[in-house]
Amino acid sequence: MDLQNYSLVSEFVLRGLCTSRHLQNVLFIFFSVIYMASVLGNLIIVVTVIFNPSLNSSPMYFLLGNLSFLDIWLASFATPKMIRDFLSDRKLISFGGCMAQIFFLHFVGGAEMVLLVSMAYDRYVAICKPLHYMTLMNRQTCIMLVLVSWTIGFVHSISQVAFTVNLPYCGPNEVDSFFCDLPLVIKLACMDTYVLGILMISDSGLLSMSCFLLLLTSYTTILITVRQRTSGAVAKAFSTCSAHIMVVTLFFGPCIFIYVWPFSRFSVDKLLSVFYTIFTPLLNPLIYTLRNKEMKTAMKKLWSRHKAF
Repeated sequence: MDLQNYSLVSEFVLRGLCTSRHLQNVLFIFFSVIYMASVLGNLIIVVTVIFNPSLNSSPMYFLLGNLSFLDIWLASFATPKMIRDFLSDRKLISFGGCMAQIFFLHFVGGAEMVLLVSMAYDRYVAICKPLHYMTLMNRQTCIMLVLVSWTIGFVHSISQVAFTVNLPYCGPNEVDSFFCDLPLVIKLACMDTYVLGILMISDSGLLSMSCFLLLLTSYTTILITVRQRTSGAVAKAFSTCSAHIMVVTLFFGPCIFIYVWPFSRFSVDKLLSVFYTIFTPLLNPLIYTLRNKEMKTAMKKLWSRHKAF
């Protein structure tokens, strides 16, 4: 296609969640509270793990602290703009800002998927190979697992953005969501992107499904092992493991639906995007803290120490 006859798109229009001004005002307050609670909750976990020596030296809590750090970014890549847009008549985002949202979504999302696999591996070693736990899950191994998760997330994200940013965009420029997501943006290119879209989204789908199957295999092995033992230590590990399973279900459920059936036109896709990017980062700290006595005790000690100063 000869692109000289077209004006290239320099910004996109986000349709947002709704058009009702009254409802947008309500959503502004609601999501402002949710966002602040999500960031604060995850920040408390990160600070607690850093300043509590026993938690910081534990592989499980070290990985949990990194998960909460990623959740802060997951909650922040699009939500602040969405909240601000509730007060705007036109919800505009620059081309560079749109590409940045795609990059951070897939960077953080990909890293978090791999990190959840690492956390499942940690629980597998703790329950199935308890005598070798501290040897297999030493600090160097934990740091390597975190670096691998970030590296895979970065490579996955770059592979998505490198193709998306070079597509010709000459109109229309309306994205039917509250942020720039890959399946919605590539449909706006001035060329047939069906095959390219399948390849790019298959990349996300493959990463999601691969991590999910690894998690499913790991937790299945753990559950089989737990059924064969009755010790109190294993019961405690099983309680922690069940919290991990809840987080995995909440995280991967919407993600797999969006990227395995990316071209569906159901309005539920927008609701799943809200859940995936806004509510999941809030639910993670709630699940891990409310079900974990050790974490709650460490938070109380940290708060008491803070009040003492």
